[in-house]
Order: sequence, then structure tokens, then C-alpha cells
Amino acid sequence: MPQDKNRQFLDFEKPIKDLFDDIDGLKQKAEKSKIDLADPIKKLEERVIETRKAITQNLTPWQKVQLSRHPDRPYTMKYISKLTTDFVELYGDRNVKDDKAMVGGFASLDGQTVMLIGQQKGINTKARQLRNFGMANPEGYRKALRLMKLAEKFDKPIITLIDTPGAYPGLEAEERGQGEAIARNIYEMMRLKVPVICVIIGEGASGGAMGIGVGDKVFMLENTWYTVISPESCSSILWRSWDQKEKAAEQLKLTADYMYEFGLIDGIIPEPVGGAHWDYDEAATLLKPYLINTINELKQMDPDERVRKRIDKFNKMGFWDELPA
Repeated sequence: MPQDKNRQFLDFEKPIKDLFDDIDGLKQKAEKSKIDLADPIKKLEERVIETRKAITQNLTPWQKVQLSRHPDRPYTMKYISKLTTDFVELYGDRNVKDDKAMVGGFASLDGQTVMLIGQQKGINTKARQLRNFGMANPEGYRKALRLMKLAEKFDKPIITLIDTPGAYPGLEAEERGQGEAIARNIYEMMRLKVPVICVIIGEGASGGAMGIGVGDKVFMLENTWYTVISPESCSSILWRSWDQKEKAAEQLKLTADYMYEFGLIDGIIPEPVGGAHWDYDEAATLLKPYLINTINELKQMDPDERVRKRIDKFNKMGFWDELPA
């Protein structure tokens, strides 16, 4: 189990970091003294896996939010490279410009052509600025819709990978019709004649997620979140401070288990032990059969029936209590 020297650790992952430090210490000692320390190193590596499993078994909602934002976590382009071959990225909304926060194109998934669309965060400071931290402008959502319509034209399934802290809230985004662009996407995605599968691979916040989040099947990875507002923003509104973000995360019930219980998603996809950031290949391997099986299932349905069921699915979401008159 090689330790990446640039690997980053969250606060609650410190026990894992300590074990890696111990492993590095033993390796240096073995190299200097020429003593065979393979057995104790192997035992420590086994403890790393056990510790990763123990930590992620009892995560609080706020810790899952942190894990979904882990800087080493795989983003959309990483999943595309691990899941598919022959990816051809398509650019631009044919109106304003190409939004680097939204990526998409045709690719081959297990021998069949699909359209993949998703938000892309940057893997370093420069890339994060280029990608606007995964917060798309209106042209990003219009690009996504253009690609969906292209997929519909050629009768190809659509897969969206959602990972955004929200749509970009800047003045220029509002001037170019951010709200209208997201609303248009929701409306049009309801009516697409091809299978649509949505997967939340990281953060699923607000309209930024919903702009590419309407599908026949909606899945969440195990350590992700999905809600109308981030815990920090919720805390700021209710308590005028970010200090209550952990409480807000608890009250928002934003984790995958709650979303499944509420009927807002169709399934929870497991991640590698400790989270997707520990093994990109395994994360893609766990996701792939869900995509393939779901596409094959949806392709058996008549397009009009698929659209009707999709509309009914979202119409039935939510529940309420009526107070007596």
C-alpha cells in the first residue's frame, strides 16, 4: 500500500496518517540498518485498512460533507477516464462561451456509446480557478442541455456526474440568466426520450445539482451529500454564523441514507474502504455495474413510458402534514 507523499488528510483521518508515518519510519530504519522489517510493515498496512473502515463506519453528517470535499477525491474527468474509453469532449454553448466548470462528451462504456456530462473541480489551485471550483455559469448549463439534446438526436443514453457546491452566484451569472438556465434544464430533462442516469459523486448542492440532476434513476455515492443549501450557508442564515455548520448538517439530513429513505434517490453506491479518494480504480469499478445495468434496464422501456415514469417520479417527491382547520 504505497503512501503518496502529497496525500492530504482530514482531521478525523489523523489515525491513518499516524500509521503511515510509522510505516515510513520502519521503511527508513530497514533501509539504513539492512534489517528485514517486512512483517511489521505488513501488519501496519493491514491496520491502515482496518482503521479506514472503522473511521468511515461512524461518520457524522458533517464528516461526510468533509469527505465529499476531500481534495484527493476523484472528480468527473477522473471517473470518465476510469469508466470509459474513446472520450470525445465537446465544448461551448453556441451562445456565450465554453464553461470549464461543466464538461461533457461522447464516450464508450462497455462497448456502447453514452453521453457523459458533469461538473469538474480543479485538482490544484490553478485548475480550481480555471474550473471555477465546479460552480457553473448559465453557459455551462446551456452547454449541458445542448449535449443532452445531441445525445437524444442520436438515441444515446445520458449519464450525469454531479459534484458542485452550487451554481455560480455572481452578478454576471444572474445577468445572463442563471435561474432560467437551470429551470430550462429541469424542464427539458423531464422530457428527454433517451435514458438519463444521474450520479452524485461529491457535493450535490441546490439548483447547481438539479440543473443536471433530473433522471430516470438518481444514485448517490456512499460519502456524498444532496440538499438545497450547504451546511455553512444554512448556519449563516439561521444562526448568523458558520459555527453551527455541524448542527446544520445534522438537521438538513443531507446524507445518502436519508435521501434514500425520503425517496429522493434510487440507490446508494458503495465506495472503497475509507472513501473514493483511497482508490480511484476501485471507485470506478464499484460504480460501473450500476451504470451498465441501469442503462440496459431503461433501454427495454418504451421512450414515452420512460418519460411518463420520470415525471411521475419527481411529482411524487416530498411529503407534508396538513394542519386541522
